[in-house]
Amino acid sequence: MKTLAFFLATVTATPAAAQMHEMHGMKMPGMAMPAKPAPKKPAPRKPAPAKPTARKVAPTRAQTAKPAASAMPAMDMPPTAACSVEHAAMGHCQPVATGAAPPPPAKPTAADPCPPEHAAMGHCTPAASDSPAAPAGTDQPAGNAPPPAPPTTLAAARFYDSATMTKANRMMRDEHGGMRFSQILFNLAELQVRSGRDGYRWDGAGWFGGDIDRLVVKTEGEGGFGDRVEAAEVQALYSRALDPYWNLQAGVRQDLGAGAKRTYAALGVEGLAPYWFDVEGTVFLSDKGDVLARAEAWYDQRITQRAILQPRVELNLAAQDMPGSRIGAGLSTAELGVRLRYEIRREFAPYIGLSWERRYGATARYARSDGDRTGGVSLALGVRAWF
Repeated sequence: MKTLAFFLATVTATPAAAQMHEMHGMKMPGMAMPAKPAPKKPAPRKPAPAKPTARKVAPTRAQTAKPAASAMPAMDMPPTAACSVEHAAMGHCQPVATGAAPPPPAKPTAADPCPPEHAAMGHCTPAASDSPAAPAGTDQPAGNAPPPAPPTTLAAARFYDSATMTKANRMMRDEHGGMRFSQILFNLAELQVRSGRDGYRWDGAGWFGGDIDRLVVKTEGEGGFGDRVEAAEVQALYSRALDPYWNLQAGVRQDLGAGAKRTYAALGVEGLAPYWFDVEGTVFLSDKGDVLARAEAWYDQRITQRAILQPRVELNLAAQDMPGSRIGAGLSTAELGVRLRYEIRREFAPYIGLSWERRYGATARYARSDGDRTGGVSLALGVRAWF
């Protein structure tokens, strides 16, 4: 009976298994068949544990318990003095009780909405004050306080006597602000090529002294080839610095050349005007009571590091007619020029340019009566040098 039952179960199950096998390979519309799972790999067999030689004691539950997730590792806290009031107020640390309660942190008020403690931590920005900020560093107002006394604790004073140290200190002060300088500069030293008659002209100055006080000597003049010098002058001036850009000058002027030999008292200023214009202005009072004035200005326009263009203007005026010097009242002469120089060295620069000159009023009449020209354009060929 058992054999018959097994046979019937096998025959009944075979068509159903074949039908299921066929349906597994079919794709029915509208249905997604699940993927065939990958066969599981058999787990590797663990080697049999060795038999213990001694009986093991199972760990207790307290030993196997894991620490809670919220537990934090212990932190190395600074000493009590390192826990400031601000950090304690924010809960960053806790000071050890010392008997006196720490002062509470500063709270914003209507008068001071941003205390210094909060501003230091970047929690707020203090409001700008309406009062001007105090000057800092070298931005201090000028004063007239005496200079500090020289230090007496110099290392060299242990080896040298006071007289030697005084001399050395005086020499050091002279070399760091009390030095003496000198320069001789010929801004114009040129040959003037004119229509009909060529001539020459010079304009130079030299000085000796320091940054504040100087002795200045100026000279200028002109003439024609084959004739004596038409006009020339020499000035000896004391120059005093008014500020870093302007000097006040006073002294005497002596006229030379073919005209009257007169002596003048001179008073003027020279300096560097805004936009780098060199400016000179001088008033002259002669020993005969005649008053003259002169104004000059020029500008060095650097084209390259060596090529420089210099426009220049000069005006001469007189308060009265001076027949002996062939000068008329008012604007007597005016000169406009432009010169392009090339600096072979800073101290030596040949140049070429054009110069336009004109005489006015009685000065022009004196020139015509003497058979001289009243103006015109000249080609200037010269050199600018200083040493």
